[in-house]
Amino acid sequence: MAITMSTPTVDELHSTVGVLTDWQHDDRPAQLHPGDIGWFRRFGAERTAAAVRTWNRAGEVLAVGLLDGPDVLRLQIAPKALHDEELARQVAEDAASPRHGVLPEGEAYVATPPGALVRDLLVRHDWEDGDAWTPLRRELGEPVPEPGVHVEVVGPEQAPERTAVQRSAFANSTFTDERWHSMAAAAPYAAARCLLARNDRGEPVAAATVWSAGEDRPGLIEPMGVHADHRGLGYGRAIVLAAARTLQELGSSNVGVCTPSSNAAAIAAYRSAGLRRLPELRDLRRRA
Repeated sequence: MAITMSTPTVDELHSTVGVLTDWQHDDRPAQLHPGDIGWFRRFGAERTAAAVRTWNRAGEVLAVGLLDGPDVLRLQIAPKALHDEELARQVAEDAASPRHGVLPEGEAYVATPPGALVRDLLVRHDWEDGDAWTPLRRELGEPVPEPGVHVEVVGPEQAPERTAVQRSAFANSTFTDERWHSMAAAAPYAAARCLLARNDRGEPVAAATVWSAGEDRPGLIEPMGVHADHRGLGYGRAIVLAAARTLQELGSSNVGVCTPSSNAAAIAAYRSAGLRRLPELRDLRRRA
């Protein structure tokens, strides 16, 4: 049977997230976690569905992609199909051809799972190493230390403080209260928690959102940030420890994150909270 690419409807998003969830395993590094789609859901159901692509054969989903920006495609492939030649050829062709409706003309990026055949095919077609990313992970089989600050789970009442920390931590953030409510109302958020850390004066100083993929599966931090007025005081470490403890309570086997290798401060915060630095990953770039 031929490989076909499709864009899910809003009603089909839930099943797509379910497929991604089934593909999460400790021994298989993931490029795309169900929490990534959950975080994207802040932009609304219609926009999220329009940003997702699936590749199917005989009704079975073999690959899922998220357009994490107009020129960035993040791919996850079914573990059994990492070396499927037919799938790799079709995904590579769809990613490389603007007329196929995945990536536009000009400079573009594709992130693939380690060891996926589609990466080799794209390299043969003049895609080259792009940005460097550092994955980090902490196993959750042992107790995680207390964060040492007050941390609370964000509900609607704390949403304005949560979004304010995000906008302060990331200069280009567009995270608004409305977008928090859109994210929190979506199905993937049922396995997620937003966390807010406060200092001794009760001021919000750091925040993170954690995403569980279910019992004994890897959990994800996406995103984490410290308020610009409170950096350098250990709040990054504190909120990461709180994130790890929350995912442990949700049954996750480990807590993971992937951050640009150029973000030394974030990497330092994750490592100080006991996350191990894993081998660096690179996405692929097509020159303009």
